[in-house]
Amino acid sequence: MPHAGYVYSGPVAGAVYARLRVPRSVIVLCPNHTGRGAPAALDPSDAWRTPLGDVPVDRRLSDRLLALCPSLEKDAEAHRREHSLEVQLPFLQVLRPGFSLVPVCLGEPSVALCREIGEACSRIRAEEPEPPLLLASSDMNHYESREEGRRKDDLALARVEALDPEGLFRTVVTESISMCGFLPATALLFAARAADAGPARVVARRDSGDETGDTASVVGYAGVIVGEKEDR
Repeated sequence: MPHAGYVYSGPVAGAVYARLRVPRSVIVLCPNHTGRGAPAALDPSDAWRTPLGDVPVDRRLSDRLLALCPSLEKDAEAHRREHSLEVQLPFLQVLRPGFSLVPVCLGEPSVALCREIGEACSRIRAEEPEPPLLLASSDMNHYESREEGRRKDDLALARVEALDPEGLFRTVVTESISMCGFLPATALLFAARAADAGPARVVARRDSGDETGDTASVVGYAGVIVGEKEDR
C-alpha cells in the first residue's frame, strides 16, 4: 500500500481499499524512514490520532505478537516521525469506524526478521475468529526516470506476484531498487506463504509524474492484494 502524499498515491491506495473488507483489527507493517528506534518496533501508545478521531491500539493482539516475535520490541521512537503507517488510517477509519490497530515498524534489512514477523502475523490470523487484516506500507522506486523506475518496479512486483519473499528481498538489494517498504512487503509475503494464501494481484499503478507532469524523476506507486477476494 503506498504512503506518499494523497494527491500522488491516493488513487492507488483507494483502488486497493475499495476492494477490501476491513475487519475489526488491522496489523500495519511500515518501514522506518528515519532510522530511529528499534529495528523491529511495536508502538506502545494507547491510540493514534487523525482528524477523523482516535484509533485505539489493539493491546491484546499487540501482546500476542510480542510473545511470538522475540525480535520485536515496544518502542515509540521508531514511530515518532514515521508517516508511512499513519497515512493509511483515514482510509481504514472511513471503511471501518472503530477498528483497532497493531502498529509495527521494520527497519533492519534482515530476511530472518521479516520471516519471524510474517509468520507470527500469519499465526495470529489463523488463531482469530475474525482474522485481522495485514497491510504492508510501501512506495516503489524513487527519483529515477519513469522508464527506469517502471523497469525496476516490474522486477519487484514480479516477485510479489510470485509470492516469493526471499526473491523480493534479493531483487530489491541486487537491483538497487529504492522501494522503501520492501521489508514490510517481504514480511507480508512470508505471512502469505505460511497461510498458503494467494494469488497476489496488482490492482493499480501510477507514479508521481502522473500528477506533476515531470517524468524525468518519479516515485512509483503500486497497490497489491494478496490472498483477498474482491468485496465489490
